Amino acid sequence: MEDKSNFVEYHVPCDKCGSSDARSINEDGSSYCFACESYFPPDSEDIQLTKEKGDNMELVKELPNNILSSYSTNISGGFFPIKDRGINEETVKKYGVKVSYNGQGLISKHIYPYYDEQGTIIGYKNRFVKDKQFSVNGSTNNAGLFGQQLFNGGKYVTITEGEIDAMSVYQMLGSKYPVVSIKNGVASAIKDIKKSYTWLDKFENIVINFDNDEIGREKSKKVAELFAPAKAKIVKLPENFKDANDMLRARKSEEYMKCWWNAPVHAPDGIIKGSTLLDEVLEPVVKSRTDYGWKGLDELTYGIRSGELVTFTAGTGLGKTSVLKELVYHIYKTTEQNIGMIMLEESPKITALDIMGVEANLPLRRPDISLSKDDKIEYFNKTIGSGRFYFYNHFGSNSVDNIISRVRYMAKALECKFIVLDHISMVVSSQEYGDERKGLDEIMTKLRTLVQETDMALLIVSHLKRPDGKGHEEGAVTSLSQLRGSGSIAQLSDMVIGLERDAQNDNEVIRNTTSLRVLKNRFVGMTGPATYLFYDKDTGRLHETEKPTENDNADDKF
Repeated sequence: MEDKSNFVEYHVPCDKCGSSDARSINEDGSSYCFACESYFPPDSEDIQLTKEKGDNMELVKELPNNILSSYSTNISGGFFPIKDRGINEETVKKYGVKVSYNGQGLISKHIYPYYDEQGTIIGYKNRFVKDKQFSVNGSTNNAGLFGQQLFNGGKYVTITEGEIDAMSVYQMLGSKYPVVSIKNGVASAIKDIKKSYTWLDKFENIVINFDNDEIGREKSKKVAELFAPAKAKIVKLPENFKDANDMLRARKSEEYMKCWWNAPVHAPDGIIKGSTLLDEVLEPVVKSRTDYGWKGLDELTYGIRSGELVTFTAGTGLGKTSVLKELVYHIYKTTEQNIGMIMLEESPKITALDIMGVEANLPLRRPDISLSKDDKIEYFNKTIGSGRFYFYNHFGSNSVDNIISRVRYMAKALECKFIVLDHISMVVSSQEYGDERKGLDEIMTKLRTLVQETDMALLIVSHLKRPDGKGHEEGAVTSLSQLRGSGSIAQLSDMVIGLERDAQNDNEVIRNTTSLRVLKNRFVGMTGPATYLFYDKDTGRLHETEKPTENDNADDKF
């Protein structure tokens, strides 16, 4: 029988079976006949609780938490085999799927439970067999993939297009390997996968088995490209089978297993023959649409390009992080792209205050700077509150693999086209390497691969070795040979920018002016001194200026 907690308003005769009062009219306009177990969607198209989902209708119904939490006892139906689909009782119980039968002994609906990240049921989906309609009780918006709560990492996980296919694959693979399903068909596949990306990334291999039709094959490729190269595989079913359940019902489990084990690693499109590039090479190379915001630096570098790894380096305490935050603010104001910030030496709060401070022209992290709550909210909304910034709250492991996973997640799932990592030595210091060089080689190799994979612009911070003689804090010139720990930083970076500042000079202007020197420029090869940035202590801002002299006076600046 249909669950009676669906806001029944009143009962009317059922035109379908002739019952005089068995058809209930619910508050959303839908109705259900308890005699013939037929579901009728709302007649009105402007009912807010009803949303079109392709050819199906999703009816969202709110249920008390106590009803959802006691799903096994309070929701009608039992853990019976779905015989017409070939799903046995063991599989049904594994996934917690309930089945309702009508008075004729036929299956009337399937009930698929959905859970949040804590493993608590927050909604369930009804599939009415006769008319192939769906309704949702509770909500699946904050739920993981169907079946996700049952597994937690391993060698393989398979993703299907529907709940029945998930159970079919699980059963055909001998109930040995994790299988989950997206929630609402391929139209929302990318959204569903991104939401569960961290969980999926725990598995060594992602096997995708969507429907064997054009849209299913196309979405399979899109999902596969969310993951690291060689991690995702796509199952190719025989042409005469639409989906996994078709093969189960045809008793083709052994044949399916062969398709599954032989699923090829997804190779992205894009391999082209060089001789076809004539038209492209005849087109002029255009300057990147994203510049650094400092004229001198842009003249040497031609801006920042996607797919580039840019290293900023300097001695300790010479303002690398301040330069990066000023640059991040410029990127935010001149593009519409999302920005990821992995700042391992400070909290997200401090990073956020500094970026808000650039907008406010005030060093907001200083305790002597006082702003009203309303002013802080205003600057927050103009920057951090835009929804385009993402921060890594580094309360967990800073291991190489963990940081790489977070960078990939920001780039792939959160669509961050610019990501800052400050600084890589913090990652290496957390590892038990025999020497620092080995650790830096490993992380730089993985970052280089990730940049190429995601086509983002990655901005990293690296430290310098102390030079012989005058130190960097005294204005020593930077060089590639001084990059700390490993030649891989210089080798694998597309651009290396050295920061120089005589922090001990008696002249205030010289002491607060940072020189930017291009040490490596893979794009056009031009290197050397690029520009000078003066730090205004009253505003906390960096301003492009001329090379300072001993005669300069801070009071005359800006």
